[in-house]
Formats: sequence, structure tokens, C-alpha cells
Amino acid sequence: MNTHKRILLVAATAMILQACDGSGNLVNAPNPVVPPPPPPPPAMASFDVTVINLTNAQPLSPAAVIGHQDGYSVFTVGTAATAGLEQMAEGGDNTALLAEATADANVLASSSGAAPIGPAGSETITIEVLESDVANLRMSIATMLVNTNDAFSAVNGMSFAGMAVGDSMTLDTIAYDAGTEADSEEAIHIPGPAGGGEGFNAARDDEGDRVSMHSGVVSGEDGFASSDLTGQHRFDNPVMRVRIARTQ
Repeated sequence: MNTHKRILLVAATAMILQACDGSGNLVNAPNPVVPPPPPPPPAMASFDVTVINLTNAQPLSPAAVIGHQDGYSVFTVGTAATAGLEQMAEGGDNTALLAEATADANVLASSSGAAPIGPAGSETITIEVLESDVANLRMSIATMLVNTNDAFSAVNGMSFAGMAVGDSMTLDTIAYDAGTEADSEEAIHIPGPAGGGEGFNAARDDEGDRVSMHSGVVSGEDGFASSDLTGQHRFDNPVMRVRIARTQ
């Protein structure tokens, strides 16, 4: 037998042995294990939140948008503001407020506007939650009136439970006083273009230290001698309009 035939015989014998059990009986080779396909991604619901500034000369700070369940709220009228709300209402920075929200087990998602919203301006912020959470969905939106000491406007825990794709809702909101800074109307304490001041200060110097409806701006033109604001900075309610539309 030549070398070539000898190699073919050895190879054929090895193949037969691989297909035999220990007794030399032929067995079927096992089928390769095919992993199951990955589960589909969870269904998501998407909402466009459009914030519209209704004031004459009060820019709004970048808006905080929070999707949550019952059990979370940005504030409660008559009680002290959280540290996060204080920072937003005095300085226009919503970072700490959103961090407080993220740490709450009832919060589903949150997002921030990209920039301040000027008078008559608007911005649309998109937020997504699980489709399964829409049945109990609430939303909160908060922003500062930056030509003030600590005025803010907000939607506070409005229910959007069961909102279907294509549905929308429009809300008008009032101005609140955070109760964390005296309404001196002095430029050194106003972060907006009318003042350019420090904005947030950790010391709470407003009498009462509680969230309440804002009484409005008095201004220097109205006899408030130390005020650096003018009549154009006054505002009436509502100060903000919010349109929420489900897009997915």
C-alpha cells in the first residue's frame, strides 16, 4: 500500500471512530447549541415638552423637566424649598435640583433645557420613559425668572397617566417665591441681565423660609428706592406656558 492510500485509510478510520460510542456502535453527532436571540428592547414613550416664556422682560433659566410617579414633587407650598430648588430659584442652575430628582426612587427620567429662554421665546425638551410607566406618569417642569431674587415657575407633579401617541396638553403656570432670599431687587443678588449679581447664596435670608405665591416685582419706578429693577421687569400671572405632546 502506498503512502497516499495509507493516509486516506487512517483519516477514514478516525471519522468512523468519532461517530461511534465506546462499544463501537454508530451514534449521531450532537447538534451545535444555538443561543436564543436577545430579547427585544423595551418599548419607550417619548414626550416633547415645549416651554414658552410669557413675560415682558424676565428670561427663564434652562428648564428642568422631570418624569416621575406619585411620591415625588419639586416643592410643596407652605414648606421650605429643598437645597436644589434654592440653587435654581436664586441662581438659575438646575444641576442640584436634577440630582435630587435622580436620587429619588419615584423619578423615571429627567432632562434639562440647553439655554435660557428669553421673553416670548421657547424651547422644546424631549424626555423618554418606559411605555409600562405611562399608566402612572406625572411630570414636573421648573425654571427661574432670572431678573428676580428667587422667583420661579413650575408645573408640579401634573398627571399625564395614559396619554396616547398624538395626544397633547397645554398648561399655564404662575410665579412662586422660593422663600430663600429677601426680595431686595438689588443687582448684586440678581443673576439675570438686569443685575449680573451672584445669584445663589447658601444663606437663607428670606423671612418665613417657605415656598409661596410670588407677590411680584415692585421696581425703582414704583417707589422702591433701593431696587435696581424697572417697571419692564414686572410680571403678571401666568408667566410660562408649557405644551406637552406624546410623539411615540
